[in-house]
Amino acid sequence: MDVSTSTGTQSFTAAAEAFTAWLDRQVTIAGRGDGTDRLGVAPASTFWLGRLATEEEVMSSDLGQRAERLEPCAIGIRLRPEEPGPWAFTVRVQARAWVLEDKNTCPDPDRPWRGLPAVDVPVSVAVDADRPCAGAGAGALELQQAFADVGAAGLGAEIRVELESWEGEPELVIQLINTSPAKHSQLQDTHLYETVLEVTGLATRPFRLDALPDSFRFDRNVPAYGINVGVDQLPGASGFRTTDTVGVTTRRPEYWNSERPVPDLTFAALARDPLPPLQALVEALAEYHRQQWEPLLGAHPEWDEPMRREAEAESRAAGDEVDRLRKGLRLLQSDAEVRRAFQLMNEAINHSAGGRYDSWRPFQVGFLLGALNFLVDPAEASVVDTVWFATGGGKTETYLGLLVTAALHDRMTGKTSGVTAWSRFPLRLLSLQQTQRFADALAGAELVRRRERLKGAPISLGFFVGSGGTPNKIVKTATPEGRDPDPDSPGMPDRYQVLLRCPFCRSADVRMHFDRRWWRLTHQCHGNDCPWPEAALPVYVVDSEVYRYLPTVVLGTLDKAASVGMQAAMRGLVGPPVGLCSEGGHGYTYTPRKATPSGCLVPDCTATARPLPMPSARYAPTLRLQDELHLLRDSLGAVDSHYESLLDHLQSALGGPPAKIIASSATLSGHDHQVDVLYQRDGRVFPQQGPTAGESFWTRPGSPPLRHFVAVAPRGVTLDHVSDRSLDVLQLAVRRLAEDPATVCAEANVDLVHAEKLLSYYGTDVVYGSTLYDVEAATRSLTSNTSSKGIEAVQLTGQTDFEDVRAILQRLERPEIDFSERIHVVAASSMLSHGVDVARLNVMVMLGLPLSTAEFIQTTARVGRTFPGLVYVLHKIGRERDAATFRHFAQYITHGDRFVEAIPITRRSRRVLRLTMPGIVEARRLAVMEPASGGRLTTISALRKHMHDAGLGAADQARAIAAILGFDGPVDDLLREEIRKWLGVWFANLDDPASTRTWPNQLGASQPMTSLRDVEASVPIHD
Repeated sequence: MDVSTSTGTQSFTAAAEAFTAWLDRQVTIAGRGDGTDRLGVAPASTFWLGRLATEEEVMSSDLGQRAERLEPCAIGIRLRPEEPGPWAFTVRVQARAWVLEDKNTCPDPDRPWRGLPAVDVPVSVAVDADRPCAGAGAGALELQQAFADVGAAGLGAEIRVELESWEGEPELVIQLINTSPAKHSQLQDTHLYETVLEVTGLATRPFRLDALPDSFRFDRNVPAYGINVGVDQLPGASGFRTTDTVGVTTRRPEYWNSERPVPDLTFAALARDPLPPLQALVEALAEYHRQQWEPLLGAHPEWDEPMRREAEAESRAAGDEVDRLRKGLRLLQSDAEVRRAFQLMNEAINHSAGGRYDSWRPFQVGFLLGALNFLVDPAEASVVDTVWFATGGGKTETYLGLLVTAALHDRMTGKTSGVTAWSRFPLRLLSLQQTQRFADALAGAELVRRRERLKGAPISLGFFVGSGGTPNKIVKTATPEGRDPDPDSPGMPDRYQVLLRCPFCRSADVRMHFDRRWWRLTHQCHGNDCPWPEAALPVYVVDSEVYRYLPTVVLGTLDKAASVGMQAAMRGLVGPPVGLCSEGGHGYTYTPRKATPSGCLVPDCTATARPLPMPSARYAPTLRLQDELHLLRDSLGAVDSHYESLLDHLQSALGGPPAKIIASSATLSGHDHQVDVLYQRDGRVFPQQGPTAGESFWTRPGSPPLRHFVAVAPRGVTLDHVSDRSLDVLQLAVRRLAEDPATVCAEANVDLVHAEKLLSYYGTDVVYGSTLYDVEAATRSLTSNTSSKGIEAVQLTGQTDFEDVRAILQRLERPEIDFSERIHVVAASSMLSHGVDVARLNVMVMLGLPLSTAEFIQTTARVGRTFPGLVYVLHKIGRERDAATFRHFAQYITHGDRFVEAIPITRRSRRVLRLTMPGIVEARRLAVMEPASGGRLTTISALRKHMHDAGLGAADQARAIAAILGFDGPVDDLLREEIRKWLGVWFANLDDPASTRTWPNQLGASQPMTSLRDVEASVPIHD
């Protein structure tokens, strides 16, 4: 889809590119002082770029090496000469000084600081290979005289060249040093400003990037390294010039990389007859493999053996991808039901797209085609398929296509009810926009199901996040300490609306209603001409309703998996319920309880339970989907790995086939190990990368810019100061655009017709902090330390109330007409990193590097979603990691995922086992043992009798749980012993007649986890 709307001769994308470049220039000018001749305050408290402290200051500082990073006295370039010495070259120095004039005599008493003319001095340098310091002190006299000539007598600087060696190779370190005195009787400021160092006349060869290993795909060459600066190569490779910031532009991807024409992958064509276009797609992929991969392996005699093995393995994986797509194509050719489900899915997604787009991207169809075989081959469940693509590429729509295909295929093959897919997001906040996407796709599927008269319940959606977002249940009378509402609670049912619009007709007139007859909290569409014939939309937002109706797709947060150890009705999400209530509309029943004597979850229902309407094995979920796989790390990943094994065990114990696991991820580092730890299955990634970095059959960089990253290493001032000044400059710039569009558009080389749209898409800035403290501090500073008047700054963090979040994001999507009334700055934490997709967020200031590269990738992907983004990365340059990243920032951006840290995760942790054991034991009691017992195991005495009658003891239960968790190797002795000890306590308490414990979940050393992590309750957000 071409997003570059155009008016006249300049497209809006081109205008946006020019405008962001102009914005960047404004910030750089403000940071260096270019063009500024007068100041009311000292330049040392104003400028953060291009300045050099004196060597004397740095040497006397107590901060040691950090002092040189925080406010350096030198800038330089590290080069590797191509020829052996001696070497001769030219170093050009540019710098500027500031003087404080007497307020009584200066022409502008309010601005007594005056910038002197810049000095520009070429220095000839000769370095002897036998004398490492032969270049020391070069140009000192010339520079001293140049400063004196412009009125700054007493300032000094010199060129120092040091000869170093790395693995026998000579390297030249060429630096400009501020040798001025720290204190001077005539000069109030002895810093140098607007400094530039340029080296010409020296033939060089590149360095090899040490931070990354060799790879046949990537060019690790680095022409030169900057010292406290960035480095640009001069045109024609004639030399190098320092830069105060490091700018890197990424390009918006194209989604086809073949000389063949793109097949017709429109929804309409694939719904009509998918075989011809899919045949063309597979043939083009096979041709790409033959042309790109096969010749590659014999064309590089310089590769070492590890690099060759890597290339061969990657070639085989790419060949396997071709084979999988061929297999999927053959399945569509031979299996009429799968082909029909695929065709109807395309109609459903066409409905979901709503005219915003009408076609798949080729990689999306490729993933669908390669994954289809799981519908007919249970062995496919042994492999986790991960769709990997850059954020914003369309991963969500891709797996929605697979979910809808599976749902329709289930209906065609006799699964008339029950859960097809359980989709989970590892977020504390589940996006309402994401929920709407699911609802739209499933509504499309339900419309075609009705038209095609496929038997079964409506295809429906369950929103499963629980207390804090939506109710666990609705009670007849709420208790003061309870969190479950009653029908008469204030704001009930309106506060539980999760749909933004009707998924069938797109009317915004959706209202909430509580149906007392069926005890249901419903979304109802009041739009005209809605094709949905019933009052209640097929969407369930109360946990108990999810259990009663078992929606086709259950969408929720990862944390809710912990409910399997607390709630007997969770059995319906892994296997068959116990029965079906004979009272129409009440839904499925579960093991009876005191409050639900018939097992029906509707309060006071006394109806009997009927047998299940379909074979019990069909209730097992066909799919489990895990979004943002890379976030399942550390303790969260370890805990989840145990619960994933528990879900697999329960599904098998209840007679169902294993679920196919589909994942999506924005990063791949350590993927196979992570999948093995989480799921005890093999991992497979789609799409495979091509033989060239950044390209594959499925994608290649296009011409339009995606994001322009600017690395900033502030000098001599705080990060807060730089953040405030940068945002101030950005806001002043867009205010100028609002007040004087003709002048600004002329300066920025932008057609005037684009002014209003530019103001909308670039008038709101994001300041991102890795910690809540950073975000709050940034918000406070903005309201007091900026010259822009009337800046409205809001916060988006995990501490922001849900209603405020919703209101903020609605304002961002539908801004006020008057620019002065809009939100101008969003101060955000990691909450913004996932699921928030607002096209008007295109400028970001990051307060330091996030703690992980994956977070950096996800966070910066929040800007530039549709039009070019601009990202300022303010490095906390005193930190080693930030300083190292600034040194190779261009490679950090262009090599992307190669810098992502491997996912730290293990399932073999005794501490984690102590957390998960209670839930594992309770889940087995609730989902398997209790229904099999024919009675209620809710009391300790009943449970004791059942365990004794069934001959179940600590030893056999310990063996079973160890097998569930995969603790069966020689290195697992301590873990097996931990399980035995835990169960020993559990059985001792069970058999203790003097025990004061009341309920079975109190028998262990601790009780089941209420969440997979101790976080605030999940709430939905509207993005």
